Amino acid sequence: MIERQVYRLPKAGSIKNLRLQIESLPPPTAEEVCVQVMAIGLNFADIFAMQGLYSATPKGSFIPGLEFSGIIIAVGANVTAWKVGDKVMGVTKFGGYVSHINSHHRYVIPLPEAWTFVEGAGFLVQGLTAYYALTELGNLQPNMTVLIHSAAGGVGIMANRICKKYGAYTIGTVGQPDKVNFLQSQEAYNAVILRDNRFPEKLKLALGDRPLNLIMECIGGKILQQGWEAMAPMGRMVVYGNASFSSHGAKPNYPRLIWKFLRRPKIDPLRLPTLNKSLMGFNLIYLYEQTDLMHYWLAGLQKLQLAPQHIGHVFEFERMHEAIHLFQRGKTTGKVVVQLPGL
Repeated sequence: MIERQVYRLPKAGSIKNLRLQIESLPPPTAEEVCVQVMAIGLNFADIFAMQGLYSATPKGSFIPGLEFSGIIIAVGANVTAWKVGDKVMGVTKFGGYVSHINSHHRYVIPLPEAWTFVEGAGFLVQGLTAYYALTELGNLQPNMTVLIHSAAGGVGIMANRICKKYGAYTIGTVGQPDKVNFLQSQEAYNAVILRDNRFPEKLKLALGDRPLNLIMECIGGKILQQGWEAMAPMGRMVVYGNASFSSHGAKPNYPRLIWKFLRRPKIDPLRLPTLNKSLMGFNLIYLYEQTDLMHYWLAGLQKLQLAPQHIGHVFEFERMHEAIHLFQRGKTTGKVVVQLPGL
């Protein structure tokens, strides 16, 4: 048995109830490996899960966290692909905010030799999200015009890099002026738009004569509606999040959520054939349940040989609440990662 540190919630509802505590971890089962976690990647799904707004959130007490990197310190009796000392990055269906984790051996992959643990903890969830949304659902092709919201976030940065590998034209949008400068100097977007009341006008100007073929949508509300209206016939919108429903506080602001819900865009499916547009959504947790599919898409992602994720913010393990609060406020660029002692 290992004495490990974990951040646990007694139940979903309030991030304030997330507590650091000591728990015992049994040895890995026959098909598992035990990983000493060196870094943890934060994701918006973590926030929604802790606030009880994510349908996949476990009932009762749970440990948040979907991705990690670390060193294998024990292997199960039937595991032959891994050995003690191997450096890995992995995904988990919650349970990632820990110092040690038992994981089925198929949910970890080698950490690239040139990558740090911090970089490894920032790749899998957002990389797979961007790759699956763009290539499988979006049918990404050369010369497509792709609108990427939250362009300075982890998914946005990975989406842009994937698009560039395919020869697509990318337009990124951000909610903070300083992020425009970051993207213009660090990432190869063809155009960057600051979302404000003039967003439709700015988008039209950025498009010029180009049709808008594909939208990576994670904002919701009027931005979703405006993007939908600007999208060309045969265009595809892939919805993978709703940042406009997020809260900067520990608990959801239910009156505000209800107001936003009632005013949400209402796209009539009966009009889709006439408009000749497609609206799709997905949840990466589904891929977690489909291990073979997850590895299939991961192989495609790895073939692109993307640079490691841009790590914008690194916090120590005991500062988890500070990391979460900064992440909630939407003032981050790239990936937010929490590192553990010994890194």
